[in-house]
Amino acid sequence: MSVSTIRDLQGIYVGHATDAVGATGCTVVVCPEGAVGGVDVRGAAPATRETDLLRPEQTVGVLHAVLLSGGSAFGLEASCGVANELERRGVGLDVGVVRVPIVSGACLFDLMCGSAQARPDLTMGVRAVRDAYESAANPLPRGNVGAGTGCTVGKTAGPQRCCKSGLGEGVCEAGGLVCAAVAAVNAVGDVIDPSTGAVLAGVRDASDLARFAPGGSEGLLLDMAATMPLPRTNTTISCVVTNAKLTKAQACKVAQMSADAYAHVIRPVHTTNDGDTVFVMATGEVEYPVDVVGVAATRALEHAIVDGVRSATSAYGYPAACDWA
Repeated sequence: MSVSTIRDLQGIYVGHATDAVGATGCTVVVCPEGAVGGVDVRGAAPATRETDLLRPEQTVGVLHAVLLSGGSAFGLEASCGVANELERRGVGLDVGVVRVPIVSGACLFDLMCGSAQARPDLTMGVRAVRDAYESAANPLPRGNVGAGTGCTVGKTAGPQRCCKSGLGEGVCEAGGLVCAAVAAVNAVGDVIDPSTGAVLAGVRDASDLARFAPGGSEGLLLDMAATMPLPRTNTTISCVVTNAKLTKAQACKVAQMSADAYAHVIRPVHTTNDGDTVFVMATGEVEYPVDVVGVAATRALEHAIVDGVRSATSAYGYPAACDWA
């Protein structure tokens, strides 16, 4: 099976709702038949829904959707819109009297990029699900769309010196195994090309905003030249979908392994000012060792983070990686 986009995966639907004026949005990954879910939360400032449910000892073993959203904690409302629309479509866990869609999610802080009053809500959650079904035959839009609409990176010196980022996707295949990832990249740190070590987008030089700061975000922190002017206003949130057969414990392990992708391409990462979260959805078609799945998931997520930066275009007064290309 040749997969070039996450939308090529059988039984997986991915869609966006975008508010380009308010600079926010949300992205949903739907598996109507249900997937085995896992999660890893490494950032110290997360805004999440239904992460405890994904722990191995919990009794619910199915996950129908993951929502990645802007709007900070306000954006959690969009998850309810996702659940409502999935129920209307007959998707959910049968509890006898009703079907309950199991929807996990995480939010990032984009309130300073556009309007602080623009937040993904119930209606946007519904729109994202409808887009997932209606646009399934088309390539997935990336960059300044969905959860990536208001994303920025390189904020160790404040918003005036950061860069525009966005939402990206990545795919890794190994034999019959497929891992595909989507990531909304809103990190406090810089995003690095893992093959060259070059900065793709990050904190800009105070004396020349057309250049990146010497030493980057890590250099600023180590020199004690920067204190976080806006704490807890960052987060990279991701979802990895694999066709591997995994238990909940194994899905959580794959999420832990794939979180290393953040460390490979974001510097610094998992700070007290980030809410970094990785979800995993396993659809169970093929059997591969967990370590193989973890490596493939990590590589897919690396590609997705880099793609989120490279696919973004300058907006809301922030330059993007394409401006340095």
